[in-house]
Amino acid sequence: MQRVAAIALLTWKAAFRFRLFIVVAVLLLGAVIALPLLIKDDGTARGFTQILLTYTLTTISALLGLSTLWLACGTLARDIEECQMQVVAVKPIARWQIWLGKCRGLMSLNAALLALSGASVYGLLQWRASRLPVDQQQVLRSEVLVARGSARPLDPSQKIEADTEQALQERLQKDPLTKADLIEVRKQIREQIKAEYQLVPPGYPRQWEIDLGSIKRHIGDRPLQLRIKFNAADHTTTGTFVGLWAVGTPGKTALAALEPMSLAPDTFHEFEIPPNLDENGTLTIAFLNRNNTALLFPLEDGIEVLYREGTFGLNFVRGLGIIFCWMALLAALGLAAASLLSFPVAAFVALSVMTLVMASGTISNAVSEGTIANYNAEKGGKGSTPADIVVIPTFKAIITVINMAKNFSPIDSLSTGRSITWSQLGSAFSQVVLLLGGSLAAFGMIVFTRRELATAQGTQ
Repeated sequence: MQRVAAIALLTWKAAFRFRLFIVVAVLLLGAVIALPLLIKDDGTARGFTQILLTYTLTTISALLGLSTLWLACGTLARDIEECQMQVVAVKPIARWQIWLGKCRGLMSLNAALLALSGASVYGLLQWRASRLPVDQQQVLRSEVLVARGSARPLDPSQKIEADTEQALQERLQKDPLTKADLIEVRKQIREQIKAEYQLVPPGYPRQWEIDLGSIKRHIGDRPLQLRIKFNAADHTTTGTFVGLWAVGTPGKTALAALEPMSLAPDTFHEFEIPPNLDENGTLTIAFLNRNNTALLFPLEDGIEVLYREGTFGLNFVRGLGIIFCWMALLAALGLAAASLLSFPVAAFVALSVMTLVMASGTISNAVSEGTIANYNAEKGGKGSTPADIVVIPTFKAIITVINMAKNFSPIDSLSTGRSITWSQLGSAFSQVVLLLGGSLAAFGMIVFTRRELATAQGTQ
């Protein structure tokens, strides 16, 4: 471990020699200080804090990610190209120890920079919150600067899939379809059935049941927050929509009727609801649509009950821990590329992978459509190409790998006061660092061990 630590120390010296550590630290602190002056929010303390958390953490992740890739590629590839690695390699130290020392140095650099920027963001938030009126401080402490768990209605996905398959089989008995039409018809049937679970027609009520059984001990006698989001079925209708909400089971539990509220669509709204309104752990939420158009509550995030689970400080540390896992993966990626390629090519490959990650939405869309072809207006449907046979499975594999890292994004959770659990942090470490990062590290160490370093001298 002394040999690994010595290489890590050399990596620190290289970071200061390149002025990278100082430049990145200044940029991170500048972003934390400057962003609050540039941010435009909705005028509320909650809105400003949420946007501040989102922007600062996104900026920190981007700056640290780019600097990690750049230094990871440069510290190994340049040492080889400038013949410094040849001097180190002849000493009594294994190649894998050199590689591991570089990675350890990068991660300790990231830990220092992440701790510095994270402490600055946390201190700024606490300072801003302490200068607000008492009522606004209470809003922040209960909705943003907190760690809240979530409970949702039972997921009807399996029932939707079963109903879709049944309706499709009935359709096929009446009208056989080609393979190309079958995919589109199945999709249409599924959307129709899914709409039945989401739509609330004008003048009709809708009821949701949420199981609180396993989380009752976290709730106690504290009030809850009901978080909703809806869309208007008639997109030509603008403005706000009125709805009547009630929580509890009539005749069995206390009933809380919320005041009629005029709410905007396509945005999240939160209301406080009293505690102890559930019946044997089941909380019933009722809604009456008093508008002239149907309202749609998405299955994914239409109805949700939030409850206090922990403090913001510890939640913030766990969020930074997940970002640190991302940096470990990027360090492994940069070093793996530099183990095989020259510095310019390694940097190009690493940045190309980051570009691929940012384009994952486009790739996911191609996978969901089952083709990379554009819309075919003459045939009235989606086109297809022979390349789909190879490209679509490849895209599926890429999305699977990307989602293993992206699914743990802590930024949205922190900005909305959601709890990041220790199990989520553990899963992020297992998948992002051990599985993905470990695979890249194994590849990099094997390639670096087998690489002929002397040939690099002849290219100078």
